[in-house]
Amino acid sequence: MNEVVGRDDLLLLTLDTLRYDVAVELAATGRLPNLSAHLPGGTWEQRHAPGNFTYASHQAMFAGFLPTPASPGPHPRLFAARFAGSESTAGRTFVFDAPDLVAGLAARGYRTVCVGGVGFFNKQGALGNVLPGLFQESHWEPAFSVASPTSFEAQVECAEKVVVQLPPEQRLFLFVNASALHQPNWFHLPGATRESGDSRASHAAALEYIDRHVGRLFDAMSSRRRCFAIVSSDHGTAYGDDGYTGHRLGHDCVWTVPYSHFFLEPTT
Repeated sequence: MNEVVGRDDLLLLTLDTLRYDVAVELAATGRLPNLSAHLPGGTWEQRHAPGNFTYASHQAMFAGFLPTPASPGPHPRLFAARFAGSESTAGRTFVFDAPDLVAGLAARGYRTVCVGGVGFFNKQGALGNVLPGLFQESHWEPAFSVASPTSFEAQVECAEKVVVQLPPEQRLFLFVNASALHQPNWFHLPGATRESGDSRASHAAALEYIDRHVGRLFDAMSSRRRCFAIVSSDHGTAYGDDGYTGHRLGHDCVWTVPYSHFFLEPTT
């Protein structure tokens, strides 16, 4: 990462609330053609989330604690704040002298931009300003929210504008929090109604919706130079699993998440 940082643009795309089992099932059955084309081996990596709801997980990820490989460690991290005794900081780790990765990348000359999604990024109150406030530039509007059936399209359009407006030499760290998978998601499942409610099937349909539009985001981020992309869930969610519904709880379907990172080669 010490070679990547400063050379490439960086993308962190969190697929908010995405379950590991749903992500794996859809990739295995050919229902994620655009994402699977970039996943190493066409498969997701199984990892453990650093938090069981959006705010906690993103605070950890922005501090350098991305989801941890689901096998005994320690596992060297891509990014880490400098502090004594870290067992997951290795020679290949990008170490920053800042309280969070966003500030660490800004200190290296990156333009840091947030395209928010769920309520913790809506900038409509003190709490909704904490995470966006880490960035030099942040965007949120109701069209990006969990209530919008076209949220990801709107977020991608915003990201495309961000990229186009940057000077060619300016490195970019773009963070996108995709809200489409979060409840409510019933409207992504053909034939479903509000009365039908959210389900594992509508959750899967929301991921297929994201896949239909993610190519535009990848194209934008690789339009100027090579981009290092991290695509991950921040936590899963329950749909009646062992009687549980939602997240911010300790069920395995919440703690187990899909993760991948890969390079997007320049398109020009």
